[in-house]
Amino acid sequence: MTPLVKSIELAPDVTLQYVEQGDPAGIPVLLLHGVTDSWHSFEPVLPHLPFFIHAFALTQRGHGDSGRPAGYRTPDFSADVTKFVTALGLGRTVIVGHSMGATNAQHFAIDHPNRILGLVLAGTFAGYRNSPVVTEFWESAVSKLTDPIDPSFVREFQESTLAHPVTPAFFATVIAESLKVPARVWRAAFEGFLEDDVANSLGKITAPTLILWGTRDTFARREDQDALLAAIRGSRLVVYEGAGHALHWEEPKRFADDLVAFVRSL
Repeated sequence: MTPLVKSIELAPDVTLQYVEQGDPAGIPVLLLHGVTDSWHSFEPVLPHLPFFIHAFALTQRGHGDSGRPAGYRTPDFSADVTKFVTALGLGRTVIVGHSMGATNAQHFAIDHPNRILGLVLAGTFAGYRNSPVVTEFWESAVSKLTDPIDPSFVREFQESTLAHPVTPAFFATVIAESLKVPARVWRAAFEGFLEDDVANSLGKITAPTLILWGTRDTFARREDQDALLAAIRGSRLVVYEGAGHALHWEEPKRFADDLVAFVRSL
């Protein structure tokens, strides 16, 4: 299958790019990327998804070739998800999020329990305020960012999400997509992480939840995964031994297989 690149206007100042593939009558699955990434984050995964998965990989506001409106707090991203699934008439949807995308998916699941069929959280935080890695990265680097952003900074950041190398062509795409994100969006998104922490509300998530985590993730800790398991009733953890934060880049087929098995179980 070849995904179709499209765009949708959700509000006068909010136009988002996305790709779509699969059976229009199939099970809707919405894929949300991490901070400074885009729909390309799921490009390695999409070829491994079967036709019955009606997949949408969304480029969230401020990222990639989507619009750059005001507002980059977690509720802003989550509100876009609500408008997106409503505009496309998707009904109950499986929401898949990586890192920031998982945070936005958590927020959506808390606010709209009747609109979510299942939740997949990859490289996920149970909260940001107590994360020494996120706090240090914010204080030492992101809070001081100005335009134009140094490509070497972006390269080092994206390399830090990996435990194993990916193809040079894909990594070049990752860097190029991150360089599209202006400094104000980096700063505002990280401010939102720290200020819109949903750690105390995770117990409100009622959707079936699959948690995916790599043992060499240098951002999201094992403690986060244990906290998610404790808070979200019936959730299940699958551990990728030796994988990093961007486990879906390193093991896209396994990621797709785990996602498909989860969807079939719903």
